[in-house]
Amino acid sequence: MFEKLQERLDAVFKKVKGYGKLSDKNINDSLREVRVALLEADVNYKVAKDFLEKVKEKALGEDVLGSITPGQAFIKVVHDELCQLLGGVHKPLEVTGSPPVPLMLAGLQGSGKTTTAGKLALHLRKKGRRPLLVPTDVYRPAAIDQLVKLGKQLGIEAFVPAAGTDPVRICEDARGYAMKKGCDTLIVDTAGRLHIDEEMLSELVRQKEVLKPRELLLVVDAMTGQDAVTISKAFDERLGVTGIILTKLDGDARGGAALSTKAVTGKPIKFIGMGEKLDALELFHPERMASRILGMGDVVSLVEKAQELYDERQAKELEKKIRKDEFTLEDFRDQLKQIKKLGSIESVLGMIPGLNKFKGAIDFSEAESEIKRTEAIINSMTPRERLYPNLLDGNRRQRIARGSGTRVQDVNELLKRYLETRKMIKKFSKGGMKGLPKQFLMR
Repeated sequence: MFEKLQERLDAVFKKVKGYGKLSDKNINDSLREVRVALLEADVNYKVAKDFLEKVKEKALGEDVLGSITPGQAFIKVVHDELCQLLGGVHKPLEVTGSPPVPLMLAGLQGSGKTTTAGKLALHLRKKGRRPLLVPTDVYRPAAIDQLVKLGKQLGIEAFVPAAGTDPVRICEDARGYAMKKGCDTLIVDTAGRLHIDEEMLSELVRQKEVLKPRELLLVVDAMTGQDAVTISKAFDERLGVTGIILTKLDGDARGGAALSTKAVTGKPIKFIGMGEKLDALELFHPERMASRILGMGDVVSLVEKAQELYDERQAKELEKKIRKDEFTLEDFRDQLKQIKKLGSIESVLGMIPGLNKFKGAIDFSEAESEIKRTEAIINSMTPRERLYPNLLDGNRRQRIARGSGTRVQDVNELLKRYLETRKMIKKFSKGGMKGLPKQFLMR
């Protein structure tokens, strides 16, 4: 997402930084290029126009024109205004009130509501809540089964309504069931249509009246571009949306929806969906997103992601193994799994300031394939072979290569890298764990 926009803005900023002094003319020229970049990214025309007017007003002010580094001051103005456009500050999910607190998801069919319901339930469970998934889509074939199956996959209970029950009654029954089961949050996955129609909206209004949801979250597919703005406006006018969840931001979206929905509806974006995995739901922070769009990275989100994956007990176990020189191939594989959980190499680079320029310039597919290949090779070994790699003679290596769909050379290369890693760990741990890089202690 935003890749093309980042490239265009980066080119504009390079020019601006090259100016010894900013004038009315070169600011106008730069803003003209920013305008083209925003419109190409599918940002709503009025939103782009208002944004540029605010930037121009501040860019022609004394703080920028009189600055020692006017180019940097101009970029700061763009960043600050972009942050305001996206909502200014993060708006947390409201889950206060008497349990079970109802959260209602609405949106068109295909926007990703059901998957988002599961992701949201997982997010809340990590925060210590006990959610209940509630399917009220009685029209789409197997919609209820899909949510129930998703719940089982996550280990989160889903309410199963009696056959033929209407959506409003399902909401009432689910509330009673949640109270009985001690669930403190209802996540209601409502029915959608391929387009906005009166029948769908009337039904959602009736469910809202019964539920009185603490949050009514609109799920919007970011890949719908300008339509996302129209959809958001229509739902908000009829239902009174409290927040937006943008999905499919990892796809080939130009990103304009993210920049436009908040400005048009006035409702905050609360979450963004960044992939198909059920943990790929991120809190939306306007300032961090503005930094990502401008290629400045997002270290805070990267650190938070790493902290979520950090397991103190496992880290201590690994530390003991390293002290005893017992770092096995299984540990080697587990470290790779943890790296994979942070996201693709390219997405991680995009979060680190200064490294964003390598995105698109380097093909990371080979590195991603190498990680998968390494996992496949280690998985093809027996538990004993993973503990004692010195057992791996020529015959065993051939068997492992066949089992993992790789070559014997790949197996040899992996073992070489593993032994080098082990030597390095041993070297660092000789004088105690102080010298050991932290990444070897995090699992």
